[in-house]
Amino acid sequence: MTKPQPDDLDAVRTIVGALEGFDAKDKQRILRWAQEKLGLAQPSPPSSSSTAPGAPPPTTPPAPFPGQGSDIKSFVEKKNPSSDTQFAATVAYYYRFEAPVQLRKESITSEDLQEACRQVGRDRLPRPAQILVNAHAQGLLDREERGAYTINTVGENLVAMALPSEGKVRAPARTKNRLGGKKATRKSVKRKSSR
Repeated sequence: MTKPQPDDLDAVRTIVGALEGFDAKDKQRILRWAQEKLGLAQPSPPSSSSTAPGAPPPTTPPAPFPGQGSDIKSFVEKKNPSSDTQFAATVAYYYRFEAPVQLRKESITSEDLQEACRQVGRDRLPRPAQILVNAHAQGLLDREERGAYTINTVGENLVAMALPSEGKVRAPARTKNRLGGKKATRKSVKRKSSR
C-alpha cells in the first residue's frame, strides 16, 4: 500500500489556521522560525543584475520585523532586561529588527554594546566582550566571526515574548558577610562567643 501524497492546500490551510489571531509581525516571526527549524533557506533580495533591461528596479522586500524605527533608549526601557546578558540580547535584537533601516545590522560587537549603554543611560560594562561570550554560552546569541554575535531564535523569543519580565525583581548583588566570606554557622558563632 502506498502512502498518500500530501496535499499542498491542506498544509496551507493548517498553517493559516494556526496563525489566525496573531498580528502580522508575530506571523512573520513564526514563519521565519519555522523556516529555520525546517532548514529552509531564507529568501534573499534579487540582485540588480537579474533585472531585465527596461524593467523597473525590484522593490526591496520588507524587513522580517518591520519596526517603526524606534530609538534604542525607548526600546530597551520597554523591554526592561534584568541582566547584562538579557541586555546584550535586547541590543542585538534592536539592531537587527527594530532600528531605523539605515542603522540595522546583522551582528553586534562589544563596541556596539558599550555604545548602547551610553545611549540608554546604563552604566558602562567593565568587560562587554565577556557579556557577549556569556550571552552566547546561555544560548541567546550565535557567534558570527571573532568578536561579532548575532541574535538567534532563542534570543529573539526571549526579547519578543518574555521581556519585559514584569513582576520579576532583579536579585540584589551578593555581598560577603563579616566572617570572611564564609557562611556563619551556629558552631562558629558559639565558638566566637565562648572565647
